[in-house]
Amino acid sequence: MSKKEYWQALKFVLFSISAGVIELVSSVILYDALHIDYWVSYIIALVLSVLWNFTFNRKYTFKSAKNIPYAMFLTFCFYLVFTPASTLWGHALESIIDGTLVTIISMLINFVTEFIYQRYVVFADSIDTAVDQEEENMKKILKICKHNI
Repeated sequence: MSKKEYWQALKFVLFSISAGVIELVSSVILYDALHIDYWVSYIIALVLSVLWNFTFNRKYTFKSAKNIPYAMFLTFCFYLVFTPASTLWGHALESIIDGTLVTIISMLINFVTEFIYQRYVVFADSIDTAVDQEEENMKKILKICKHNI
């Protein structure tokens, strides 16, 4: 693993932890405090965490200038599979173990599978393109400044 890939993985872990906190707190509030059904609480908490995680990982982890709607569509495709599967296994497990523990298990599975999917599918061809775009923008600004001086 190169130094760059190490830092990517570390940033993904840190942003995923923050997204996990959002998901867990949202889930606990909805499920435990407000007594909303497990699957409704889970889906709302999951959507909040996905939006948070996608935004920060696109900008800071993968530094991608990829078309945001298209990248979000690809992420949505991942969740078209993950959400029903995790909701079904969560609903089944929730009758055996605590709903909060089920959410934590789902979050761990999500963490691993989402990193692989985002790294090798969503942002595979656009990693560090935002950095390149920033450099191009700076060159344009400098060129305009030089021309006007």
